[in-house]
Amino acid sequence: MSRPPNVTVVGSINLDLVIRCEHLPAPGETVIAESSREIPGGKGANQAVAASRAGGNVTMIGRVGDDAIAQQLLDNLARHRIQIGRVLKCENSASGIAVVAVESSGQNSILVVPGANALVTVEDVDDAREIIRGSDIVLLQLEIPLSAVLRAIEIADDANIPVILDPAPMPANLPTQILRVNTVCPNQSEASAIVGYPVNSILDAHRAVKDLVSIGARRAIVTMSERGAVVHDGQASHWIEPFPVQAIDTTAAGDAFAAALAVQIARGATILDAARFAAAAGAITATRIGAQPALPTLEEIEQKLDPINQSHPDRGVH
Repeated sequence: MSRPPNVTVVGSINLDLVIRCEHLPAPGETVIAESSREIPGGKGANQAVAASRAGGNVTMIGRVGDDAIAQQLLDNLARHRIQIGRVLKCENSASGIAVVAVESSGQNSILVVPGANALVTVEDVDDAREIIRGSDIVLLQLEIPLSAVLRAIEIADDANIPVILDPAPMPANLPTQILRVNTVCPNQSEASAIVGYPVNSILDAHRAVKDLVSIGARRAIVTMSERGAVVHDGQASHWIEPFPVQAIDTTAAGDAFAAALAVQIARGATILDAARFAAAAGAITATRIGAQPALPTLEEIEQKLDPINQSHPDRGVH
């Protein structure tokens, strides 16, 4: 594909309050934090920005409130060359916010107040169906109502448009039909919740991706943080080696992975090549502070991949 791929993201748009601390507080514990920053976020918006930076032509479908935050969030998306004509403003509603606590190890804990994100409707998605049908790929997460996510899957499936689902945050009862997409890419805790057993090791992940495909996904990826990822391409599972980095903030690493994966699949890459590209994007993101400010450009991802592209046979095929 010579032109940039058309990526449609249906999802959440938040403002993140990012608080850095030495360690995350235990229940009942008060921790004196080191710093705080307000940064545009939300899994949907993060993935939209990540896909744009990775070389996609991105359209966002979602909602913001009618508060002071809303215009800040819209301006940020537009600044990243994301089409925002289908981002609706809700009257008498607050925009979504998230409180992200990040400890010195890079691990994080997140509290989300959905605000306008909870008001995304099936009708919103229906009104944007021509945009979805004109996409090369659709990217979804679960920070908006599941009914809207399912409708986006239906429209894309009817038009034979591939869908990538990042099943986060994981709801209490995930309908299995939501997993019947081109590619599902949970992290290990989300995969554990779906398959019903702990996914702690690479061997566990090989089992999990096979089970995710048996549930209905055409292809599945379980991301394993510093241990890389395991991919099932519909026929067999493969381990994708990690990129060794010193992680300082993993907040948006999963969003970078899903978005980069989407752009590369839309460009016609194989699932394994796309997963390596996505792993590089996630690794770079984990070395930087914040969500959207940490997301890498296409040039940075390609530079990270250079040593890998010399010669790299697959490992761990099952």
